[in-house]
Amino acid sequence: MANAREVRLRIRSVKNIAQVTRALQAVSASNVRKAMATMLRTRPYAIKAWQVLTHIAGQPGRATLHPLLTPRAEDRNDLVVLVTGDRGLAGAYNSNVVRFALQRFNKSEIPVSYIAIGRKGRDMLMRRRKNVIAEFSHLPAAPTFTDVSAIGRLAVDEFLNGNVDRVYLVYTDFINMVKQVPDIKQLLPLEIGSGEGRVEVFEHLHKVAAAYIYEPNEEEILNEIVPRFTALQVYQAIMESLASEHAARMVAMKNATDSATDLANALQLEYNNARQQGITGEILDIVGGVEALATK
Repeated sequence: MANAREVRLRIRSVKNIAQVTRALQAVSASNVRKAMATMLRTRPYAIKAWQVLTHIAGQPGRATLHPLLTPRAEDRNDLVVLVTGDRGLAGAYNSNVVRFALQRFNKSEIPVSYIAIGRKGRDMLMRRRKNVIAEFSHLPAAPTFTDVSAIGRLAVDEFLNGNVDRVYLVYTDFINMVKQVPDIKQLLPLEIGSGEGRVEVFEHLHKVAAAYIYEPNEEEILNEIVPRFTALQVYQAIMESLASEHAARMVAMKNATDSATDLANALQLEYNNARQQGITGEILDIVGGVEALATK
């Protein structure tokens, strides 16, 4: 058993860690509220944009409507836009989404390249020797569409230039504070029903029979909205992932704080036992000394 001084130092160290994790929990709780508010404000627009794109993709002769809607005759290269975080201390948030992407594409016979959004995802992909063609990290705490539009533009340019034949978006879908689910959707060319998360939100899109009138003309409108709405899906994925990251970090820090508190309590009992044994030993030494003096 460790002596009382060693246990006391361990208690102090554990309590210091608990203070740090409690502070991080409070910061994450504040950040997740802001991220959720932003995500919920943009989600209806992103869903409506996805509905418009889905409707356009379902039209007869989609290949002639816009190059971004045109399927390639042969799939030779795939591109994955992978959304992770810049920081750790978020439990299994980053590793879950990277593992989800790798399980999906590791067995692919087609070469796969990656656009990494977030330093953690970039590092994991680089360690596994994946082909990372671009990396976007250190985004603002509350990114705007302008901050992330370059990501969507890069994916669109790679597709239009013929460097890739399909573009996928992999991110973490925010369900609630304790549940965040990795999701994948085919971004380019648009594929109806490609999203695997929040199925209940998009199921009704297949039943929509809306008729759209294009003003001033179809070509001009599609050239504007298809690239923009495609970039919007990337932006919404980043907002969903940001809320998921803060929620995962808050839960992880709460669990760490609770574990540190339990450990400090257990160490306090150990310290009390060690101190009691020390006091008992000192009393026995005194009694033994007195008895030794009395026998002389």
